[in-house]
Amino acid sequence: QVQLVESGGGLVQAGGSLRLSCAASGRTFSRSAMGWFRQAPGKEREFLGAISWSDGSTYYADSAKVRFTISRDNAKVTVYLQMNSLKPEDTAVYYCAVRFGTYYTSRVNDYPYWGQGTQVTVSS
Repeated sequence: QVQLVESGGGLVQAGGSLRLSCAASGRTFSRSAMGWFRQAPGKEREFLGAISWSDGSTYYADSAKVRFTISRDNAKVTVYLQMNSLKPEDTAVYYCAVRFGTYYTSRVNDYPYWGQGTQVTVSS
C-alpha cells in the first residue's frame, strides 16, 4: 500500500517560514515524481511543483518559483516543501502526491496517490 503522510503545517505570521514534510512508504519510488499541491476553501487544487526521486530534478509552477523550494532525502524517503516569506493568501491545505512515470505533470488527475493534507494558516 502506498502511504503518504504530510506534517509540519500550523499557524505562522506573515513573513515567516515553514517546512512541510511528506514521508512515503509502501513501495519503491525510484521511478516516481512527488508533487506538492494546495487547496484553499472554495478553490481548485493548485499545483505547486514536483521532484523526481531518481535525480532530484524539480519543476515549479510560476506561483511557487520564487518563495518555495522542493527537496528530498532518499535515506528517509521523505520530500520537503520549504516555504518562505509566507503571505495570508498562502493559507490552504497542503498535499503531497505521487505518480509513477518518467515525465513531469501538473495535472491533479495524473497523481493517483495522495496524503491526508496538512493545514497551513498564515496570519496578517
